[in-house]
Amino acid sequence: MLADLPASRTEADGTAVVRVLSYNIRSMCDDTAALARVIRACAPDVLCVQEAPRFFRWRKAAARLARATGLTYTTGGATTAGPMILTSLRAHVERTEEVLLPRTPGLHQRGLAIAELRFGTAARLGVVSCHLSLAAAERRRQAGLLLDRLAALDVPHAVAAGDINERPDGRAFGALAGTLRDGWAVKPWGGEHTTPPARPHQRIDAVFATEGLEVLGCGVPAGLPGVSERDLRAATDHLPVLAALRVPAEQPAV
Repeated sequence: MLADLPASRTEADGTAVVRVLSYNIRSMCDDTAALARVIRACAPDVLCVQEAPRFFRWRKAAARLARATGLTYTTGGATTAGPMILTSLRAHVERTEEVLLPRTPGLHQRGLAIAELRFGTAARLGVVSCHLSLAAAERRRQAGLLLDRLAALDVPHAVAAGDINERPDGRAFGALAGTLRDGWAVKPWGGEHTTPPARPHQRIDAVFATEGLEVLGCGVPAGLPGVSERDLRAATDHLPVLAALRVPAEQPAV
């Protein structure tokens, strides 16, 4: 049940509990009302989108999704070939970056949407939304480039979330989990498998966190208020992954 996952909050010492939702929305080609209901019920502080609208009037589509979910457009979309980040008003956006990854001829362009966020007056968090390649060799290279970008962020803690396009026993997934902490493996909560929604049998979507972030729970949410099983099947062709993370307060420089 969603109530088992800690709610967003900021403590007196600056520590923040932040909800991060990763969701492949298939360019909003499915039931957008159901999609909005699912996202709102998850109550994310940060929404890492994959397959955001990328073509004609994509910015209007992104704005429409933001309005429907009570979130704010932050970065990405067509400019990153699909990954996008939306945030709640709780997040103060310090910096954004849009990255196009090297493209293999004949394969789809891929990119990263990146944001550096602050929650309250102290807790800072870097966020990367990603959607890795369908081709194994390119996917493995992209995982390495993602880790490089994450390490270069000017923040003490960071999270990467997205559609990895392979299961945890794959090389790209393993590279990410070998450097970062796989949220489901650390603190499983809710369901595990993310595709296909009607009969999920594989986990190819994930939330990864750097050392120092406490994973309070991570998985496919169940028992969402006001959301039916039909909504989850109709919204898109993936199930969402929701994580609650405790972000430590940033220590002052000495």
